[in-house]
Amino acid sequence: MIASAKPNGSTRVAVVGGGLGGLAAACTLAARGYKVALFERNATVGGKAVQLRREGYRFDMGPTILTLPSVLRRIFAEAGHNLDDRLELVRLDPQWRCFFEDRSVLDLVADIPAMKQTLQAFSGDPAVGAGYEKFLATSKRLHEISDRFFFWKSVGGIVDTMDVGGTFNAKVLGDLLQLRMGQTVAGTVRSHVPDERVAQMIDHFTQYVGSSPEASPAVLCGIAHMQTEEGVWYPMQGTRAVPEALAKLAAELDIEVHTETPVRRIVVENGRAVGIETEAGERHAADAVVSNCDSVLTHRELLGEGPRSPFLKRRKYEPACSGVVLYLGLNRRYEQLLHHNFIFSEDPHIEFDAIYNRGVPAPDPTAYVCAPAITEPGVAPDGGEALYILVHTPYRRDGQDWSQMLPAYRETILDKLERTAGMENLRDAIVVEASLTPADIESRYNVLRGAIYGLASHGRFFGAFKPANRSRDVKGLYLAGGAAHPGPGMPMVLMSGWIAADSLDADYERVGEHATASV
Repeated sequence: MIASAKPNGSTRVAVVGGGLGGLAAACTLAARGYKVALFERNATVGGKAVQLRREGYRFDMGPTILTLPSVLRRIFAEAGHNLDDRLELVRLDPQWRCFFEDRSVLDLVADIPAMKQTLQAFSGDPAVGAGYEKFLATSKRLHEISDRFFFWKSVGGIVDTMDVGGTFNAKVLGDLLQLRMGQTVAGTVRSHVPDERVAQMIDHFTQYVGSSPEASPAVLCGIAHMQTEEGVWYPMQGTRAVPEALAKLAAELDIEVHTETPVRRIVVENGRAVGIETEAGERHAADAVVSNCDSVLTHRELLGEGPRSPFLKRRKYEPACSGVVLYLGLNRRYEQLLHHNFIFSEDPHIEFDAIYNRGVPAPDPTAYVCAPAITEPGVAPDGGEALYILVHTPYRRDGQDWSQMLPAYRETILDKLERTAGMENLRDAIVVEASLTPADIESRYNVLRGAIYGLASHGRFFGAFKPANRSRDVKGLYLAGGAAHPGPGMPMVLMSGWIAADSLDADYERVGEHATASV
């Protein structure tokens, strides 16, 4: 029986998975007085936020865009530390450069009046700039509503977003109406912005969650204001610096970190998580467990529930998209590139239909290109570049052999960059090359069918809702990561870890106050 409302250093929590969500949960819990042990299957923590180094080139292999640094600040503040003492963050503005098939180029800047003028000049239509300004006002309202009802707490459905006592409050109902339920991201964007190229640029705010703008709920338009308000940042030494800073904090907080230690199962007794068992057969007892593994795989495999899992029966969960990533070390730079670039498909409807409906690679894909040497020249030898190129693909489908598919699709991608972004003679500039396919991502990171972004956000009404961070099925089990609330992307994954930790801590205090045995 737990007799105190505060942890005394002996309350044990096991964290399964050392990705960004697991690290955030572990550090938050340790800062609040819990004894934390973290178990990671790979040789290093950080999940997808790892680096590849070859012949003087350095590539971030996973996430490359850092937004909402306030989330990371909050996690470090839990332990009494200032993020600025731990990471050197450089603000990027313009945030993106966009290349279109007609060879037009458009830069996204944070300043709204400046962007409005840019869009008017770009399109020749004052309605485009005005529409963008109105869209961001809508995005701001959606962001503010999300902050009140959606973020920083465990949410698995609309009922979780409000207090029972406030359900019939006029302001609450007004906020719910403004969520634009039943509308999509693409429809909302185009109701404001008449230029298809500009609309395509705005659509790609939702690519942080790996889902089709044509099938995702309009509330996700709030992402645009989040980025505009807090900016886009680059951590010097690459995004790998984020998990490294968290790992250093974990060491200072005396967190036990067990790398190269895959977990076979979460041990459940009488409906309660009581520890974990490694693949080597070692059992580690715990008072609660946080799973940073994919939420579907957590239930299907770690809990041993299989396809009959109550979790899986309540709702059909679809994997988000996957991707092909090319890492190209070049002996030159392309001066037309900024740090972050989007090279857009000619027709996004055809592209999204291929990826999300037909389950095949898009014949004319949009490519995201990160060219970090403009900000940190040390990523490559003098005068060179370390390109990160991501093209979204379907999650891995049965019968797709990416070892056979990659060579031809590599040519499609390189042709796209040369044709649309003017990257002439790109193949001749390649000195070092590596790649990841959906199959590689699935096996390397143990994610559902190679999905980069966890679970898809499809569904006009409930697509924004991911599995709650507090398990409905197993007491003392909490979920973190891109396949748990609030979803994928660096800041959201970090937030998921904080929410899982905060939910556990709140439950622990409630237990202590009532002197019961259930967390």
